[in-house]
Amino acid sequence: MAHAWRWIRSLAFIAQMYLMMLVLAIAFGPFALISREWAFRAVHAYCNWVRMSARWMVGLRSEIRGDVPRDEVLIAAKHQSFFDIILIVSVVPRPRFIMKKELRRAPILGWYAQRIGCVPVDRGKRGRAMQQMVEGVKADRDRAGQLIIYPQGTRVAPGVHSPYKIGTGVLYDRLGQDCVPAATNVGVFWPRRGILRKPGLAVVEFLPRIPADKDVTSFMSELERTIEDASDRLMAEAGFHGRG
Repeated sequence: MAHAWRWIRSLAFIAQMYLMMLVLAIAFGPFALISREWAFRAVHAYCNWVRMSARWMVGLRSEIRGDVPRDEVLIAAKHQSFFDIILIVSVVPRPRFIMKKELRRAPILGWYAQRIGCVPVDRGKRGRAMQQMVEGVKADRDRAGQLIIYPQGTRVAPGVHSPYKIGTGVLYDRLGQDCVPAATNVGVFWPRRGILRKPGLAVVEFLPRIPADKDVTSFMSELERTIEDASDRLMAEAGFHGRG
């Protein structure tokens, strides 16, 4: 019975989450059309709403640890579910993402993603994707902010090993920016797929930045070790000790 009630509450939470996305998108839309700053206000408002309603409706608290990057920097983050995106965007002042190009056609999300300066790439064409990433970011360098990329390229369930892709290293090398790694345990509570949301403390932790002076091989090795070790620690803190 308790499991069924938790599932119902999770379903209600998800329903209101997408309804609020529509409400805020419409409310902020005219202002976001005029000013990019209002687009950032819209996404911040939405992310903070999701964090608040998750705590209230399903008992999922959330916390940001470490120094939140506010300068022009590359953020390389562990990606386990939609909730780690929510947590990062809720606190980073001017976030934008490397995203798959299909998302440009997504209602609401696609338009707002373009307004805040996200860079679409064709993930099915590796060489072309890397070129698109670099060209897209450099073409928009006048829009200072925090560029967020997921080194594994997709959501990865807790305990599952997935290699880090070289695209993050290419951006790090070409842009000449510091990189802030980010670890998380959100997948323990909010899975990649499915309805059920579990109560607990979801964490995103910004780790010490990697300065822009390393070769790509050394950078990728340090990045993966740093993020995976910290994510394992956070997941263990949340009671997860499994390995895939």
